[in-house]
Amino acid sequence: MTMLSEPDALTGPSVHCDLPGPRSAELLARQQHRESNARTYPRNLPIAIAEGAGSFVRDVDGNVFIDFLTGAGVLSLGHNHPELVRAVTQQLGTLTHALDFPTPAKDAFTEAQLSMLTPGLRERMRVHFCGPTGANAVEAAIKLCKTATGRGDVISFQGGYHGCSHAAMAASGLVSQKRPIANGVPGVHFFPYSYCARCPLGLRPDTCETNCAGLLEKSLLDPNGGLARPAAVILELVQGEGGVIPAARDFVRRVRALTRSLDIPLIVDEVQTGCGRTGTWFAFEHYDIEPDVIVASKALSGIGTPVALIMYDQRLDAWQPGAHTGTFRGNQLAFAAGVEAVRILHRDQVLANVRERGQQVEQRFAALRGHPAVHEVRGLGLMWGVELTDPGDGRSAGQLARQVQARALRRGLIIELGGRDDCVIRILPPLNVTAAVIDTACGIVLDAIEESYATPAGGADLAPAAAGGDGMG
Repeated sequence: MTMLSEPDALTGPSVHCDLPGPRSAELLARQQHRESNARTYPRNLPIAIAEGAGSFVRDVDGNVFIDFLTGAGVLSLGHNHPELVRAVTQQLGTLTHALDFPTPAKDAFTEAQLSMLTPGLRERMRVHFCGPTGANAVEAAIKLCKTATGRGDVISFQGGYHGCSHAAMAASGLVSQKRPIANGVPGVHFFPYSYCARCPLGLRPDTCETNCAGLLEKSLLDPNGGLARPAAVILELVQGEGGVIPAARDFVRRVRALTRSLDIPLIVDEVQTGCGRTGTWFAFEHYDIEPDVIVASKALSGIGTPVALIMYDQRLDAWQPGAHTGTFRGNQLAFAAGVEAVRILHRDQVLANVRERGQQVEQRFAALRGHPAVHEVRGLGLMWGVELTDPGDGRSAGQLARQVQARALRRGLIIELGGRDDCVIRILPPLNVTAAVIDTACGIVLDAIEESYATPAGGADLAPAAAGGDGMG
């Protein structure tokens, strides 16, 4: 079998057997026997992956797939980008681990990350390296704000996801994840997020005027509102796991103005949206705001070697030595790759490609607007979601979404689900994805939605009997 390479884009994906194939089925069975029941992705995507290159992966049975999951967004330049591989390989023979000692690789990485901020932010931001996950960085951000303010409560937003460690889970909206865990972290208060497609306040979009922000304002300003001034407000600018929901611009700006006026640190969780995913280095740039704390992880190295950090206003630097540590916060391989990833981003104008390919996705998915089974198409940059709905009662159609995911996989495309009841089809392509791959992948999504709508597995057709054409409206 020849090695997989990005030029496979010329021929596209290729699935030549039922899924899972025999070798994948064997590894999946071994995994089920030996690994935790908490495993997730192989349940709905039953393949065992052998290798990857660029936007493609090949499973152990020889099937080739377009990968629009990309390690949940960590592979910003796709699988095994040769220049990132070279940077990691060179660093591997020099130094791999150094705790929080200064090193040339770490210094260059820190400089590269700060260089991506606007001059005003860059001059006053401190960097703290955390444990290697986004959840640990969220924990660090919350601890920092509690230490700096002397206050204890945290405000988060419905639908948000910040990780599954104890405090990060407490600040996340997913109730099913928290329900089995007794004595969760207290003091987290949830407010509505600007999910205008299904307004949490039950208002029509033309009458809303970002009342989600207004509710937060009234609650914090009301002397009899029952809510003490919190240590922090934590916010995703685009809710990822929540269903790819970009926040309304006025909502974000009002939250920022409110937190600034009350001296409440604003934490922006850029774990999934950061490092160029939305077409700017950080998503908050779309909203013309400056946060107090930035949480970043996932795509910082560009190749999946783990690193996480927070960048925060130096006025919050109230920590004592050792206040938040982590053995693996000195991952020199991630630092070396991250420096190279920033260099490639500039050289290859990757952010421009994100914006152009995002427009391409929007144009291709325009065919879904008005489709009976599509509630909303939304996204920013190369972070897109298609929310599916039951055309009969308008409720979330999680089962339909799972059918779309399965049919897309059989056509050679890996996509993820999210949102309430997992009813949102999500795509996270590599940021350097080509127009040809986007075109192929979008075509697969459109076909899978139409086929699932017309002939749902295990049920009656959802499409009207007299419907003609492709049903796309």
